[in-house]
Amino acid sequence: MIREIKKSNKNSIVEKLKILYNIQLIDTRIDEIKKFRNNLPEEIKNMNNELYNIKNDLNNLEKEICSIKNNINKKEEDIKKSENLIIKYKNQRNNVKNSKELYSIDKEIDYQKLEIQLLKKKINELNIIMKNKKKLIIDKENTLNNKKKHSSYKEEEFNNTLSKNDKEEKILYEKSLKLSKKLDEKLLKSYQRIREKVKNGIAVAPVERGAPLGSYLAITPQKYSELIQRNNILIDEHSGRILIDNELAKEEKKKYLIYQNKIIK
Repeated sequence: MIREIKKSNKNSIVEKLKILYNIQLIDTRIDEIKKFRNNLPEEIKNMNNELYNIKNDLNNLEKEICSIKNNINKKEEDIKKSENLIIKYKNQRNNVKNSKELYSIDKEIDYQKLEIQLLKKKINELNIIMKNKKKLIIDKENTLNNKKKHSSYKEEEFNNTLSKNDKEEKILYEKSLKLSKKLDEKLLKSYQRIREKVKNGIAVAPVERGAPLGSYLAITPQKYSELIQRNNILIDEHSGRILIDNELAKEEKKKYLIYQNKIIK
């Protein structure tokens, strides 16, 4: 069901519909500007968090490399100790008294040689790990630099957009006030009340293919006929929105977009 708000002469109704729809277009654009402004801190926060995480990864990689270097130094010291022990044991061989002592010394020498081989193998493995981590650092640093540039560009872009949006919002708000003064208070309050109730803030809905924009419930052919005659201001009982025929809405939106393009240049 659709009910009538008010009857008037056709020219007056058309003018009111035009004004209402233009106010709606302005309010929708202002909603978009506010949404962008409110979401902006979150976007910047996400970019900064991303930079922080990359820096943290780099810091951890530097610590890991430092730990690997210390480990390598420790193993090189152990190699020197083993080499010194080999020299010591070889000197002792000259003073052995029996084959049992000689066997024992030779066994120690073999053990230290084996220990040196294992340590060198481990050092090689650590050097490979360190090399890979250094390569990863280079990649991370390149990513960080690119992210910094992107972040700087986005912040500059955001600030420019904010500045333009602030200017546009002020002009649109003043335009909306002027238009609002052309409506009677009762109709304006009806529009504002409807706008507060609906989720997307659309209080004036064009009717496309027999249904208000954003609604799946079609109006009756009889009411659609009344709508395109533009003799009354109609409200959709299902969605609660003020209805405007699609042809008139397209005409006004085209004019509005031309106006908008002028104020944002």
